[in-house]
Amino acid sequence: MTAAVIVSIRVDATPLRAFEAFTAEIGEWWRPNPLFSLTPRGDGDLRFEPGEGGRLVAALTNGKEFEVGRITVWKPGERLALSWRHATFAPGQSTQLDVRFEAVGDQTRVTVEHRGWDEIPQDHVARHGFELMLFQRRQAEHWHALLACLNAKLHRNGE
Repeated sequence: MTAAVIVSIRVDATPLRAFEAFTAEIGEWWRPNPLFSLTPRGDGDLRFEPGEGGRLVAALTNGKEFEVGRITVWKPGERLALSWRHATFAPGQSTQLDVRFEAVGDQTRVTVEHRGWDEIPQDHVARHGFELMLFQRRQAEHWHALLACLNAKLHRNGE
């Protein structure tokens, strides 16, 4: 089993609405973190190409696009899974992102599980030399902050 970062948050939305906000509106709630930049030029504007086989793409300010990952599971209101990579990864090197949307009363628990960082060497630029436990802690803080932004976006829209 690979090491994983797992973070959950409850949002005031249905599972389908939370899924839609996570995917179709990622450009509105995603906040770059310099420690976890997707490319040396930053994160750009993120967008999903829906459906299995679709992509998560970063549109960069220089007009180029970077493919962050390929979608392997697309179940609106239930689950999203995709490969995840940084531009500095070697060809074929990636981590895995799994996002679940679970109804809890009139709220939805959004759970992000980001696996595979133990396959990225400690001295790799994406790991910043952090040993695995410290890196995972920082990665969890980053995902928690991102999910808080998702929740704030849903709250602003009165959902």
